[in-house]
Amino acid sequence: MKDFNLWYGEHRALKSIDFQINNHEVTAIIGPSGCGKSTFIKTLNLMIKMVPDVKMSGEINYNGVNILNSKVDLVELRKKIGMVFQKGNPFPQSIYDNVAYGPRIHGIRKKADLEEIVEKTLKDVALWDEVKDRLNGPALGLSGGQQQRLCIARALATKPDVLLMDEPTSALDPISTLKIEELILELKKQYTIVVVTHNMQQAARVSDKTAFFLMGELVEIDSTAKIFSTPFDKRTEDYITGRFG
Repeated sequence: MKDFNLWYGEHRALKSIDFQINNHEVTAIIGPSGCGKSTFIKTLNLMIKMVPDVKMSGEINYNGVNILNSKVDLVELRKKIGMVFQKGNPFPQSIYDNVAYGPRIHGIRKKADLEEIVEKTLKDVALWDEVKDRLNGPALGLSGGQQQRLCIARALATKPDVLLMDEPTSALDPISTLKIEELILELKKQYTIVVVTHNMQQAARVSDKTAFFLMGELVEIDSTAKIFSTPFDKRTEDYITGRFG
C-alpha cells in the first residue's frame, strides 16, 4: 500500500496508509474498535467495494499490479486473496460442497479432482479426521470451532496466495481458539496471512509483524517482538498496556 486513503461518503476512514506485507509472514492488525482495522483488511481484496459510497485513492500493489485499477478481475483477485470472517459462516450445504464450492466456480468439475482438493484442504486445517465419515452431512451441524476451520478450508480450496482473517477466533471458546492459532502458525509455511485481532496475547503468539491502527491512521508497524517490548510510539504502548482502548 502506498499513500492509501479511503472515505465512506465524506468520512475519511483510512488516512495516508503506507504498508508492506511480506510473503509467508503473519501480520497482525491491532487497535481499538472503530480504528479502521476491518476496513483495512477488506480493502486488500477489494471486498470493501461492496459497501455503497466508498472512495479510495493511492495504490494497493499485488504482484506488481495496482488493484485499484478498475480493470482488475475481482473474482480472480478474491480467488488469490481469500477471506475468513469473524464468525464461521458455512453455506447451508454439505461439508463436502462447502469446500468444493470455490474450485467448482473456477471450472474444476472432475469428481476425482474435487475429492482430492476436499481431502487435502480439510487435512490442511486439521479437520479431515473429525469429518471424513460425514462429508455429505450438513456443515451447519458442526461445532463453532469446526465451522470456522471449515470456512478456512473453503478459502484455501482455491489455492490463494494470501489469507485474510478478520477476528477469526472472537466467537470461539479457548480450546477452539488454540486450534485456530496453531493452524495459523502451520499455514504460514504455505500462505501469507493477515489477521485482525482484539486479543493482544493472540497477536503476540501468532504474528511475525504487528501493526497498530488508531483513528484511521497506521501509528506504527514493526516486528511483533519490538511492538510488544519497546514500541516507538507512546500511543502504541498505552494501548498494549491497557491504558486506553
